[in-house]
Amino acid sequence: MDEKRILAGHFEANRAHLTVVAFRILGSRTEAEDAVQEAWLRLDRTNVSDVENLGGWLRTVVARICLDMLRSRKLRREDAICGDEADLPSEAGTASYDPEYEIAMADSVGLAMLVVLETLGPAERVAFVLHDMFDLPFDDIAPIVGRTTEATRKLASRARQRMQGSPISPQADRARRRDVIEAFIAASRDGNFEALLSIFDPDVVFRADEAAMRLGSQAELRGPAAVANAFNGRARSARPAMFDGALGIAVEAGGRLLLVLRVTLKGDHIIGIEAVADRESLDGLDVTMLDADQRFSNAG
Repeated sequence: MDEKRILAGHFEANRAHLTVVAFRILGSRTEAEDAVQEAWLRLDRTNVSDVENLGGWLRTVVARICLDMLRSRKLRREDAICGDEADLPSEAGTASYDPEYEIAMADSVGLAMLVVLETLGPAERVAFVLHDMFDLPFDDIAPIVGRTTEATRKLASRARQRMQGSPISPQADRARRRDVIEAFIAASRDGNFEALLSIFDPDVVFRADEAAMRLGSQAELRGPAAVANAFNGRARSARPAMFDGALGIAVEAGGRLLLVLRVTLKGDHIIGIEAVADRESLDGLDVTMLDADQRFSNAG
């Protein structure tokens, strides 16, 4: 009982800071409080005796909860954007309260910033907020958003460009697509089911042509869990490739093109995958396989 009371005390000492983190990510005081409450429930049922930095552990948990909330949130701007800067929670009353930090925090999160944050994809938003607003290292953010450290750095960079009003070049957009596709291939190959789920849009759809179905594919799958299950532990021979002027995935067998996957993105998530194995269709494609270290030229 004493341990439970001590744990609750540690949580309360971090509650205000966690609410600020959640508010900055979500832009809603109500949702931020819900995220923090969920973090408490997870803490209450988790053995954290080996956790050296409980505050950091809690912040990671809150960030992951917020990421899930962003992905499932309905696109209703009136719910997503807080209408009054006065809703920014205060950290007064905590041991780490710093008045100068409080003022800087209030100045940095206004309605205009929240509006721009709403234009970011969930992973971009979390990476930007945790790094640029809370100085969290990319190595620590990467597991939260299900990306490599370098891909997470690029997420934050693109978010920073948008926050600063800088347009994203076509080449940068192709690089973004490449990052998502490589993350998908790696998660599929490694059998990382949770990482696959994080890459898919909630409305993701997979479709296969008749030739792909003969190779074992389902005709159609809907939803992240069903699509992730189909690709989990596979993609052994898959590589990113250019065909039809777009980036997708190609699979070879014995030096011969077996099938291609046309990939459609929505923000930083895959919303559509089409498996094409029809030989006539494949023969009509000009496919360029991309190596791991190969990046885009200005063409294509």
